[in-house]
Amino acid sequence: MQHIIKSTLLISLLFLFSHTTLANTTIEKEIAQYIDKNLAKSKAMLEKTVNINSGTMNFDGVKKVGAIYQAEFDAMGFDTQWVDGSKFNRAGHLVASYGNSGPKILMIGHLDTVFAKDDAFQNYSVVDDSHIAGPGITDMKGGDVIIIAALQALKALNLLDNVSIKVVMTGDEESSGRPLSLSKKALVDAAIWADIALGFEDADGDIKTAVVARRGSIGWQLDVVGKPAHSSQIFTDNVGYGAIFETARILNSFREQLAGVGNITFNPGLIAGGTEVQIQPENSIVQGFGKTNVVAKEVTVKGGIRTLTSNELAQAKKVMQDIVADNLLHTSATLTFADGYPPMSPTDQNYALLKMYSDVSESLGYGPVAPVNPRNAGAADISFAADHVDMAIDGLGLMGDGGHTKDEVADMSTFAQNMHKAAILIYRLGESYTQ
Repeated sequence: MQHIIKSTLLISLLFLFSHTTLANTTIEKEIAQYIDKNLAKSKAMLEKTVNINSGTMNFDGVKKVGAIYQAEFDAMGFDTQWVDGSKFNRAGHLVASYGNSGPKILMIGHLDTVFAKDDAFQNYSVVDDSHIAGPGITDMKGGDVIIIAALQALKALNLLDNVSIKVVMTGDEESSGRPLSLSKKALVDAAIWADIALGFEDADGDIKTAVVARRGSIGWQLDVVGKPAHSSQIFTDNVGYGAIFETARILNSFREQLAGVGNITFNPGLIAGGTEVQIQPENSIVQGFGKTNVVAKEVTVKGGIRTLTSNELAQAKKVMQDIVADNLLHTSATLTFADGYPPMSPTDQNYALLKMYSDVSESLGYGPVAPVNPRNAGAADISFAADHVDMAIDGLGLMGDGGHTKDEVADMSTFAQNMHKAAILIYRLGESYTQ
């Protein structure tokens, strides 16, 4: 849904930013020069943290990466805290705050990766002059370092006093702790405080794009029950069709009625059926036992659904529940939905913030920045913040390819560029607010 502006702050900000002149070009050059001068230190920090395994469930590794970043914020005079994650079975989150004037800006990163402690992909390695491979280098330790480097430049040049900053680096973006009301509380609280949210994921890996909308992602489970009997009696009035035929009807009806509708996609990723089904939710395992001469009694399907707006999600849920309720003879079915990532809906304010970011990029000679197709950007932590702020964009991090795989490689030509853009965007937001 469209956001309601909290105050006149952002209306004024949009107007003033659009009338920014070139009077501050010298200062902006100094910001870029400071970043470039300290780029080797930023690369060293990136290498150090990429070489620390911080798979979501490796709590010690997540905390070690968080401690390195926390020390950087402490050195800049930020107020920092580690939010303990024991209540939601995760390592926790790093929160760093600075300032109490000007626009309130939330910067979002995450400390964890998809690579477990025993994964074979563990190390930072140079591919060539402009590419470096490493677990989590683009998703998203590169983005974390961009946050830190941009703020270090502004702090060193005494340019942070016109904005208020809150940085949240979560420890469970890749596998959220439960309940979400606890695991996402630090992020949501920061978003409620903020006016603007900036996310530093790598999005679709293209420096010429940024994210104004992300589809939400939630899980669903379908449980179907039929009447067990000898298979010779299937289709009779006494036995009916069995659980597997009913499941096939339901899934095919989902496809027929929802495939290609708006930005809705859904996927049954796991299925088991037969005389008996056993579920191990902690290991994402579903096992079925049955025989070819017995009509199936049970089926369980686990899947996911992605939508761009809350209305799309409500529409999809209704269609799916209506299909599930129209059962074949002697069968019944239950469809349940889990908590997950809400949509980051496209809004006029998000597009306006992207325009500001694109203006910065063009002024630096890097060219315009266009919106990412939401189908090319997965769910991310900014989705929990977007509905609480006036404007939000994501995809401001280190670009590259192969995220979530052993082929994850960063395009290091984008490293300094996105530091420049983030720092100057924040600087201009602060200057616009004071005009």
